[in-house]
Amino acid sequence: MKLDNKSLWNEAGRVGFVFGGFSTLCLLLKEGAALTGSTFLVQAAAIILWAVEFFGCILLMKKYMLDLRDKFDGVSMVDTYRFGRRVGLLSGLIFAAANAILVMKTPQETITGALTEISASLSSLGGLSEDEVGRLVDKLPLYTFIFQWIYCFLYGSVLSAIMSRYIYARDIFQQNGGSREDDNDTVDNQ
Repeated sequence: MKLDNKSLWNEAGRVGFVFGGFSTLCLLLKEGAALTGSTFLVQAAAIILWAVEFFGCILLMKKYMLDLRDKFDGVSMVDTYRFGRRVGLLSGLIFAAANAILVMKTPQETITGALTEISASLSSLGGLSEDEVGRLVDKLPLYTFIFQWIYCFLYGSVLSAIMSRYIYARDIFQQNGGSREDDNDTVDNQ
């Protein structure tokens, strides 16, 4: 089957849903650990889940790029790169929405207190007034959504740029599609 633009978007949408769900699950597990109140558990869960998410996305990207290459005829390095960018864009949409919803569900007093504390620690740089903190709190879900979506898209773009080249890596010692062992037999026979 030949890969066209519609098929590429369909595959990217399906895989983007998997990536978005995986990242959202990791986010919810971090939030669940935060509810325990144990500082050690929160920090340990954050580090472990970050590593699981980071390396899990790398392994998933490799798997789905290989699946795309094997499923369609004539898939090139550029096609797998475009696929990865689209996966990053679409999965970022899901993950950014989940992240923004969590920010909206966080009590406003908690966010205001944290921002006031940060502002006080940066008072030598000018700090923020209470009105500025209030406006920032009102726009925080939007900022979270936009910046998280941009981050996911950039992460997906960089990862797909690296992985698309890895998927098509060739053995420079291989000649005419033969294996290295065949080449050694030819040399031994001479």
